Amino acid sequence: MTDAKTKVTLVGTVLAKQGVEFIYEGEVAGCDTCKVKKACNNLQKGRKYRIVTVRTTHHECAVHLNGATAVEVMEAPVTILINPDMAIVNSKIKPELSCNKSDCRSFALCRPEGVVDGEKYVVTDVLGNAPDICEKGRSLKLVEIRPV
Repeated sequence: MTDAKTKVTLVGTVLAKQGVEFIYEGEVAGCDTCKVKKACNNLQKGRKYRIVTVRTTHHECAVHLNGATAVEVMEAPVTILINPDMAIVNSKIKPELSCNKSDCRSFALCRPEGVVDGEKYVVTDVLGNAPDICEKGRSLKLVEIRPV
């Protein structure tokens, strides 16, 4: 697995617990006048993160109930279904997010949150075959990926 670097950011105090994973959705309107908005909004929109350390620094916040707390985060792995030809540990891929069958049981694995369309990822682990049959008839492998 690739080594992931940590980054210090601010999250709502209620969410500031080691191991919590979240998708960063970007800046919201209430952040406009905040003095520390750059510390909160220093992550990449659409990416999945995991809190690895909770710090003692706390700030008042107009957006989060009970304020915001400083945390160290790392980009979290995302589980996804891909073509078996791409399912090689340490290979760099651009996941294909073209499936639009939202009623398929595998849709959440074919188009998981935390994967940004068009970006490159590295396969960190091959978990096995798809847990369900693809409704489009494709053969798929379940893997974990991280951004390059």
